[in-house]
Order: sequence, then C-alpha cells, then structure tokens
Amino acid sequence: MPSEQRVIDNSYRKPLIVQSDRTIFLEVDHPDFEDIRNRLMEFAELEKSPEHVHIYRITPISLWNAAAAGSSAESILEFLNETSRYPIPSTIRKEIQDHLDQFGKIRLVRNDNDDMRLVSDHPTIITEIAHQKHLREYFANLSADPSEAVDGLIVRPEYRGQVKLALIKLGFPVEDLAGYRQGKDFSINFDLGSGFGLRPYQQSAVDAFYAKGHVTGGSGVVVLPCGAGKTIVGLGAMEKIGSYTLILTTNHTALRQWRRELLEKTQLGEDDIGEYSGEVKRIRPITLTTYSILTYRKSKTEGFHHFHLFSEQPWGLIIYDEVHLLPAPVFRFTAELQSTRRLGLTATLVREDGKEDEVFSLIGPKKYDLPWRSLEHDGWIAEAGCVEIRVDLEDADRSTYVLSSNRQKFRIASENAKKLEVVRYLIEEHENDLVLVIGQYINQLRDLQKSIGAPLITGKTPNKEREVLYGQFRRGEIKVLIVSKVGNFAVDLPNANVAVQISGTFGSRQEEAQRLGRILRPKENGGPAIFYSLVTKNTRDQEFAQKRQLFLTEQGYKYDIREANTSDHISRNL
Repeated sequence: MPSEQRVIDNSYRKPLIVQSDRTIFLEVDHPDFEDIRNRLMEFAELEKSPEHVHIYRITPISLWNAAAAGSSAESILEFLNETSRYPIPSTIRKEIQDHLDQFGKIRLVRNDNDDMRLVSDHPTIITEIAHQKHLREYFANLSADPSEAVDGLIVRPEYRGQVKLALIKLGFPVEDLAGYRQGKDFSINFDLGSGFGLRPYQQSAVDAFYAKGHVTGGSGVVVLPCGAGKTIVGLGAMEKIGSYTLILTTNHTALRQWRRELLEKTQLGEDDIGEYSGEVKRIRPITLTTYSILTYRKSKTEGFHHFHLFSEQPWGLIIYDEVHLLPAPVFRFTAELQSTRRLGLTATLVREDGKEDEVFSLIGPKKYDLPWRSLEHDGWIAEAGCVEIRVDLEDADRSTYVLSSNRQKFRIASENAKKLEVVRYLIEEHENDLVLVIGQYINQLRDLQKSIGAPLITGKTPNKEREVLYGQFRRGEIKVLIVSKVGNFAVDLPNANVAVQISGTFGSRQEEAQRLGRILRPKENGGPAIFYSLVTKNTRDQEFAQKRQLFLTEQGYKYDIREANTSDHISRNL
C-alpha cells in the first residue's frame, strides 16, 4: 500500500471531529475511546451521548478550569491534532489559545503596603476595566481619568469577591494571588489517627488544594465520586491548615456523618466539635452547620438570621460540602469571605442553575478531578452497572397524558403506577441484597410503601427516626429502604448495593450522579452494585432521563436498556 494511502487510512481512524461551533464528536467504538474521553473531560463538557458518537462542547469555564489545573493551550491543541480526523478549525485554535491565555492575564496581588491590587501585564486590560462605570465603587484609586490606572487598581478588601465575579461575567477570569488570613490556630490535637492514611488520590487532592501553602493554593474545588472519600480529603485539608474550620453541609444527616468521621479518623474528642443547627447552637474549633440553617429567615424582607456565623469567628478554612448545591444567599456571603481559605467538595461541578462561573470565582477553580471509572478499576469504589427499564403507560393514563401541559406530562409519566409492579419484581430478584428505592414524588413513595411494606424516609421524617432507620439498614436488619430526595446526598450506607430510581427531578445530571453514588462504596464481599432507573416509555420522562444520564455517561457508564412491557413480560425481559 502506498505510504500516502496509509496516512489517509490512519487519519480516517482518528476518533475526534472538531467543529468551528466548539463542538467535538467522539467515536464511541474507537479502541482508544476511554483514554481520549478522560483527556477530553479535562477541558470540554459532554452535551449529548447517542449510541455511537458522544458530543462535547468547549466552553470558557471548561478551558479556565483546565488552565487552573495546569493545562496549556499547546498541550490541548497537540492532543486535538493527534486525535482529530480533520484539521482543527482556525477559529477553535484561536479560542483555545485566547481563553487559556486569559487565565492569569489578570491577577489579584498584594503590594508592599498590604493593599490588594488588580494587575496585568497588559495595561490596556486594566484601562478597559477602569472604564467600567458599574465597577468603580470596587476600587480605591480611580481618578477622574481612568486611563491613569495602568499600574493597577487597588481593590477595596470588602469587594474582593464581587470584583472577581463581575470580571468573569465580562470574560476576564481573575487569578487570585492575594493570599489568606491564617485564622485562629487549633489548640486541639487534630492529627489523623494512627494507622489511618489517606489513599493516594486523596493525598493528591489535598496537595493540589493546599499547594504547599503558596498563594496559588487555598481555594478551589475537589471533584470525586460519592463513596471515594471526599470527607477524608476535607480532613486532610484541615490537618494541613491547622486552624478553626467551619464545615457547611447539605442536611442534618450529612452533618452527623461528618461528626462520625471526625471522631473516628482523628484524635478529636466530642468537646472539640461544635454543631450549629436547629437543635444546637454550639461553636467549637471545628463547627458543623447546614445550608438550610444559614439561609433561614422569617420572611423575604428580613435578613438571614445566622449569617453572623461566618464573620464572628476567626475561621481559617471553610469547607463547602456538595458545593454544586450552594444556595444563592451563601454565594453572596462567600463573596465577602475571600480572605478565608475555601474548599468545595462535590461529585460533579454541574449546576442546574448555570452558576458554574460563580463557583469558579467565589470558591475557586477545579483543583482535582479523577474519572470515576479509574477509581472503580483500582477498587476504590464499587463496580457498578446501570440499567434503564422502560415501562409502558396505561391506555387511560396515556389519554390524560396527551391532553396535559408539558410539566404535567412529566409528572404523569413519572408517577406511572406500572413502575410499582417493576419495583416489587426487582426487590424479589434482589432479596439477598440491600435495596435503596429513591423517588421524587411523596404520594408515589407512599403508595409504594403500602405495596411492599418497607419503611419510608421523607423530609418530614424526624432526624432521630432517620438515624434509627439508616442504622437498621446499614446493619442489614431491614433489607429495603424507601427515600425521597433527602436520600440524594451524604447518606452513608456503605453496604447498599442496589438502587432503584423510580422518579427524578426533570433532567438533573447532578441528581443522577448522586443517586448512583449512594451505592458506590466498596462492598465487604467485593461485589458489584447495580443502579436501576425506571422510565415511562415514549414520554417526557424518557426525554429527561437521557439528559440526567449525561454526566454518568461522561464518566464511562453505559445504560443497559430493557423493556418491561406488561406484568407477564417483566421477568423475561429483565
């Protein structure tokens, strides 16, 4: 074969097609699919995942996160050149170069007088910022002629966060090198317990966040799947920094889980750990609270009653658990906390409200990320299979469905009564397993509870009762537990190996990831886990299911599609 023909054939086998609209097509059947997918995840976001071609998109945030993690435009373009079937469009080359160059082009530093100064090696950028009238109140040295501020803009300390947030909206990500206050040093023996060590990837995450105490570290987000020990990463960061720490959690169950980990994995005693919740208001060197407490107010016209917790203590570190759920009011206060080190922990940076840029600006860029399948391959999380079971809708319900609004169509399809029959079958099939059934709609879950006799936990279940039921489930005293969306986050059920999602929140990718995460902790017997998602066929439920599955598809999971057409066919098809 002529050499020219070999080159053409080799080019044809390359798995990527890069288009000028910032989309990248990745061929799923290519032998190097997994390695190339993992590399793409570093600087692009998955948008769609049909059977044979996955579609990614390059965005400014995805490129800025890549830059913050140490990637260069040259390394990204070299990768694309090596794997793209056709030449990279010149517009994409320029966008990648420009966005990577933008990160670090504007820096926030401290001068010899301890002033915070916004500086750049490109004076015209500072001049452009100085001419933004809506930003003038943030700076202390603006004269009548903004053009005179070419040497930098002195940022008023109270506006450190607002400046970063405003500038990223204008397309100027700020590299914050202004440093942090130490906070009050621990007067307690925090050391991680003897015989306990961080896993290699957990240590790498801590090191990436801390950055040897340099100003390039100390704020950012660590992305790891549920069951991989994000809490342990938080403990490692606390040990490194060694000062008063405030930990924000999603709910009371998560708060108690953090407390258990702190007591089990460190030398701390009960009196060293405080709790600021609806039940207790106790401040200690390490204090645990919840987002709901912090955002409590009697009416929309009143202030937030408990925000003083942020400012009245000499915190040296604030940990935001499940940072992708950070409420908007906490974002606003976080903007005022830029002198305090901030660690965000999450299984996915996806936010359904599109506020990824606020996480980037106010918490910090992504500092560490590891593909879920890599952790599964190394045995750090359980091997998991995903199954989508498509269920028919009764003819009478189908008639109602057709005549309903789009929102109502989704609910009708989600609450399809035929799903209960499939759940009963799955529970029988997994009678020796620990099965977690998770759903969105309380009436549907109550109908299921009546049908199978398993206990149900909802948002109205008292915390003490929840802890009892979770404990019984962990010990295997009850084999099936039904939970509403309160079970999406920070529920430590290490031996659960089967999850059945009976309904979900529209197209929430983060929810799908969190629900799979409930069963990803390694099993004592080393066995696999299985995640069932019940979907009503040919409805809005099925459409949104495809959106929910995007994040897990990006991580390397594939959904085995099965049909459950009638009760007679469930067993045969499953």
